[in-house]
Amino acid sequence: MSQTFLVERLGDTERWTLNDPAIRNALSEAMLLGLYEATLRAQLDETLRVIVLTGAPGAFSAGGSLGSFASAIGQTLKPGEDDPLIALNRSFSDVLHALCALPQLLVCAVDGAAMGGGFGLVCCADHVIATERSVFGTPEVTLGLPPAQIAPFVWMRLGETRARQCLLQGLSFRAEAAMQLGLVDEIADDGELEKGLQERLVRLKRAAPGAVASTKRLLQRLRGGVPDLRDEAAIAFATALRSPEAAAGLSAFSKKQPAPWASKK
Repeated sequence: MSQTFLVERLGDTERWTLNDPAIRNALSEAMLLGLYEATLRAQLDETLRVIVLTGAPGAFSAGGSLGSFASAIGQTLKPGEDDPLIALNRSFSDVLHALCALPQLLVCAVDGAAMGGGFGLVCCADHVIATERSVFGTPEVTLGLPPAQIAPFVWMRLGETRARQCLLQGLSFRAEAAMQLGLVDEIADDGELEKGLQERLVRLKRAAPGAVASTKRLLQRLRGGVPDLRDEAAIAFATALRSPEAAAGLSAFSKKQPAPWASKK
């Protein structure tokens, strides 16, 4: 198991921790692989009742790590060349689909930033508890990128109108506003996340595990499941990342300057 993704078992509960605080728990390939492997194992574990997904102190997750993508930003492909970015980006959606398919209760415990891909992870949860200081956002379009893989999950969680507001405007908001949107279910005082989480786990475990798994399957069928746009979204993201627009947007972001398309008024 990668050290950037930690699993701790306590009885019938597991805590999965995104663990790379130096980069605010950004979603690296190693971290996503660890998370995906954990979901596959959990699917087969009938003794596991609740999974808590959280981040190492400082953030939940700042979103996707562009470390493995850096050399591709703004670079076009040679004629006939396959784009490795497509498979890399698609693997993130595999994680999101696997989280939604878990038979156990999935709780996201958020303290700090949950941005971009981190926002998408939160959308997969059955219950979200966040501290007052937590910040949620989907800044991709302001950087010249589509929030491609998270879009179906944001849409399923928030509905079309609110998903459009978040995804097309690159909005960010604190926990209280996130609760009004329907993203957050419960707010804990700053410094009291663990206390609030433990109280919630007691209430959640009143539900029988077999009944929970069966109900989750029925709910997935009722809503038709999450639209599977993995391939289309991966192509859209890879194409955008190689565009001059993304190169300009990410460069401006790194320099803490407005993007060239941002209004000056």
